[in-house]
Amino acid sequence: MRAFIFPGQGSQSVGMGSALAAASPYAREVFQEVDDALGQHLFKLMSAGPDSDLMLTENAQPAIMANAIATLRVLEREGGVRLADKADFVAGHSLGEYTALCAAGAFDLPTTARLLKLRGQAMQAAVPVGEGAMAAILGADRDKAQAIADAAAEGEVCTVANDNDPSQVVISGAKAAIERAVPLAKEMGAKRAILLPVSAPFHCPLMRPAADAMADALEKVTLQSPLVPLYANVTAAPVADPAMIASLLVEQVTGMVRWRESVLAMVAGGVHDFVELGGKVLGPMVKRTAPDATATSVVTMDDIEALLKAL
Repeated sequence: MRAFIFPGQGSQSVGMGSALAAASPYAREVFQEVDDALGQHLFKLMSAGPDSDLMLTENAQPAIMANAIATLRVLEREGGVRLADKADFVAGHSLGEYTALCAAGAFDLPTTARLLKLRGQAMQAAVPVGEGAMAAILGADRDKAQAIADAAAEGEVCTVANDNDPSQVVISGAKAAIERAVPLAKEMGAKRAILLPVSAPFHCPLMRPAADAMADALEKVTLQSPLVPLYANVTAAPVADPAMIASLLVEQVTGMVRWRESVLAMVAGGVHDFVELGGKVLGPMVKRTAPDATATSVVTMDDIEALLKAL
């Protein structure tokens, strides 16, 4: 069995999608459709920067999605591949969950772009700049990372945000608490902790205003049943019911991304082949979590052609 998986924030970089757009009209079509939906020249920003603008959450989220969907569109149109024929499940890391749902036909592309633009804006607005932070705890499992977060909290929000793989967990919360956690991590047995260059403390209770904004937005859009089930971030379990998916997308804004558990659950469910579209971040996480699984990251035309031979 196979899962198509889609990356989250942090996989953006200036130049993303440019080579694909130069090589395929189907990729250009996706980027134009996203530009039209947002009323901005997002692809120009993806291609040429500046990096400071692309890093903004409201731009990074739809850009990462557009790049992944363009990769899938080329695979489908030029390779004659249908997702429903080649994938048994989809999953995405944080914003990648929206990409996964778009890939599986639950959201159309313009709706996905607009939802992610709004999600980025709402997440940024939820906590004033400079009041929240995130840090990666390396060489620690989730329990150890949570113990570090608890020790650093001192009454402030500080909790596990992303359980990525057995050796990488991200914590999120009030800036002062996260800054206390960084030196504490090594003292408490982690290899090290690194402050992340993010503009807001994602996936923690401080994001409640953004969750409310997404609840309102999701009530106003059409969400179809996906062509294949989605492994949801907050449950690490498959879901196909549109109402339940919408509820989980809201919960995801403040909830933990249970990526390690999702990978293990997919493997336990029979998935042995993971294909990451539009990034090179999740594949290594999969391998660190499930060393016996196959993980392929697909970004370039050469990657697409190699995948087509393997499918």
